[in-house]
Amino acid sequence: MSTVRIPPVLRATTGGRKQIEIAGGTVREVLDQLVAAHPGLAPQLLTGEGELNRFVNLFLNEVDVRHLQGLDTPVAERDTIVLLPAMAGG
Repeated sequence: MSTVRIPPVLRATTGGRKQIEIAGGTVREVLDQLVAAHPGLAPQLLTGEGELNRFVNLFLNEVDVRHLQGLDTPVAERDTIVLLPAMAGG
């Protein structure tokens, strides 16, 4: 299982959980499982077409998946995914 770290701004939709263990062979599969378990995350993370929202940064083991294979990046059992939605303000 991979670990998905949930930032404070998204924890209300995960029941306050800071991290969640989820199985999946790719980042997309992990996100699909995460959204299935916590549907309130879908509009915050994904576009209507199921792609990563452009205002969300997603890191796999500290590397932005946009520099890898995007949502099709393979995920191993002990990998960590970090979700970082952009914050507005100054």
